[in-house]
Amino acid sequence: MTPEAKVKKAVVRQLKEINAYYFYPVTGGYGRSGVPDIVGCYNGRFFGIECKAGKNKPTPLQQRNLDDIAMSRGAALVVNEENMLDVKDWLISKTLDPQQLELSFGGTQNG
Repeated sequence: MTPEAKVKKAVVRQLKEINAYYFYPVTGGYGRSGVPDIVGCYNGRFFGIECKAGKNKPTPLQQRNLDDIAMSRGAALVVNEENMLDVKDWLISKTLDPQQLELSFGGTQNG
């Protein structure tokens, strides 16, 4: 298993522990390039996680996608062996409180 695959495995294990919705986007020529390795949602907050091995950094295109996610108030994470066990705690501490949400659909409010 490659070092990056080990990071992805550790991240996915934590996402499963907290029942987060996630997937690995596959662009295959039809999608958007530079999308993070893992994207998903936890407790009302969208996240994008770029997994790296060692001291590798996101490419400029990957970083632009992470910046776009952050500017849209999503969580944009770069994870490597040093912080791969912190993902669950970070997502739990940074997610929205569902009680703070108020949505209006056709004159009715859900809160």
